[in-house]
Amino acid sequence: MSPKSAGLAAKMGYTNLKVMLKGAPGWKKSGQMVVASTKFIKSGNIVLVDLRSTKDAAAGHIPRAINIPLTELADAEDDFPAMKSQAPIILYGNQADTKKAAKTIKGWGYKAIATVNGGFAGWKLAGNPIATGKMSSEISWTYKPGKGEVGIKEFKEVVAGKFANKVILDVRGPEETSDGMFANAINIPLDEIEKRIGELPKDKEILAHCSTGARADMAVQSLKKAGLKAKFLVANIECEDGECEIEE
Repeated sequence: MSPKSAGLAAKMGYTNLKVMLKGAPGWKKSGQMVVASTKFIKSGNIVLVDLRSTKDAAAGHIPRAINIPLTELADAEDDFPAMKSQAPIILYGNQADTKKAAKTIKGWGYKAIATVNGGFAGWKLAGNPIATGKMSSEISWTYKPGKGEVGIKEFKEVVAGKFANKVILDVRGPEETSDGMFANAINIPLDEIEKRIGELPKDKEILAHCSTGARADMAVQSLKKAGLKAKFLVANIECEDGECEIEE
């Protein structure tokens, strides 16, 4: 998507263009951090962790956050959700502590780790709501499939050929699919979906996937507009040596 977007920008007259080919997944894989949106922090199905001391957190914190000081984090692994590829973990504290915590949690197998832009100070400065008082350290999180999502269990069953009335659609690009694809999946890159919709069966439910779920979601919107029944998978998918795995 990025090269094509840059191409469109070039046609519009922009000349100072660069493309990060591996996108956000590549950015995170290299050990870099991402920040969560304000909306996601306020209403998303997340685990929001305040890494500051109990005293500082009680004086002011982000609503919905739980308090696990960095000094206690190493002993809290068993308290985190079991669905490591599905649970979004959002951290805030000072920059050094946040990086240390992210490294620790990533080592446990969690993939969706982000920070609050500017930490608590940045949140407060932006005029966002804050809460005071003693905080809980108990994590309470359950997976809630979003509208239009397909669960990992159902997706795997379709890959295994258990449902003849459903088909897998891979919307990744050729560079990614060269590393591997799920058996019997149909590959149509996201930017070709609208002009190639006729290649998809109208009598089957289509389950779209990419490497994370973002492009699959966009593809499903196009499929639904065309009258097709479709869902998308939100999960990290790794392909290597011709084989693909869903990280759970």
